[in-house]
Amino acid sequence: MGTQTTTLRSPGDIGLALQQARLERGLSQNALARELGISQRSVSEIESGKPTIYMRKVFDMLRATGVELSAKWDNGSAE
Repeated sequence: MGTQTTTLRSPGDIGLALQQARLERGLSQNALARELGISQRSVSEIESGKPTIYMRKVFDMLRATGVELSAKWDNGSAE
């Protein structure tokens, strides 16, 4: 399996990483929403990086403390 890695600097980065991982697994937003017991709209908002006050503060704290987040996922295909 191939692995993707990216640095996460904003809610949008998290959303994009989640969207790419979902697509590489062949899941629709609806299928993922059903699996998680949430609405498709919630999945869409998360993937679009819709920021909340809380998330903005988390990223402010990460920057202020020098902490870096990264995401790593398998692309779901066998080599």
